[in-house]
Amino acid sequence: MTAIPFDTHEFIQTLEASGIPDAHAEAISLAFKNAQHQAEVATKADLGQLEYRLTVRTGSMLAAAVVLITALDKFL
Repeated sequence: MTAIPFDTHEFIQTLEASGIPDAHAEAISLAFKNAQHQAEVATKADLGQLEYRLTVRTGSMLAAAVVLITALDKFL
């Protein structure tokens, strides 16, 4: 899993600027940070790697199917 940068200090300052008390802003920031670490978020790079693996796997299965059909055609 790829880490996603998160500026907690700026987040807390934004919350405080909107009128949220300091203790609440820090608690919200910590909860958000913990939730972000627990979530398994796919990045564009992750999706690109997955697409490549699926393409290779599909191509391999297609090649195996062609070989199998050719072999069965010759033996039957």
